[in-house]
Amino acid sequence: MKKTVSFLVIVILLFSCKKDGVEKPDRLIDKEVMENIIYDMSLLDAIKYNEPSITEKYKVNPKEFIYKKYKVDSTQFAQSNIYYASDFDGYKAMYDNVIKRIEAKKTVLDSVIKKEFKRDSLVKVKKEQDSIKLAKKAALVKKKDSLQKIKKKDSLLLLKKKPKNKKEVPTTIKSKVIKNGVQIN
Repeated sequence: MKKTVSFLVIVILLFSCKKDGVEKPDRLIDKEVMENIIYDMSLLDAIKYNEPSITEKYKVNPKEFIYKKYKVDSTQFAQSNIYYASDFDGYKAMYDNVIKRIEAKKTVLDSVIKKEFKRDSLVKVKKEQDSIKLAKKAALVKKKDSLQKIKKKDSLLLLKKKPKNKKEVPTTIKSKVIKNGVQIN
């Protein structure tokens, strides 16, 4: 992208110094189409330089892709680019429109990324909450099991303390009163 911009600046400087205007090429690309081509080239060049593995993976040459997409050739693009660059104000307006489109797209993408991040963090929090609930349930189950074990132990102790046979338990209480060594009944 930097190479493209620097090339365009050089072309602009060369042609802005001339007093004669550049002749209109026979196969001039429409101004709107030219703006779209510049926009697409900017995006593809940014991708190529920031993530070169993507263009290598799909074996895409950005310029060839653009030429096929808009059904133009490199000569036609170069001649049209020189023609539009000869009018500095018009060319600057085209690039300003491209920059506005890129910034608008960036704003949209940033909001989408924020939403995705928020959604991902909510999913993560929900998973954490679910794992906490599961841990609490497991702790309660474990606690209930341990309480049941204690109750079983207590009930076993109570069974041991209770007499096994009801007949062995005296129903009446007899008391012995002893006075001066003599038993009185």
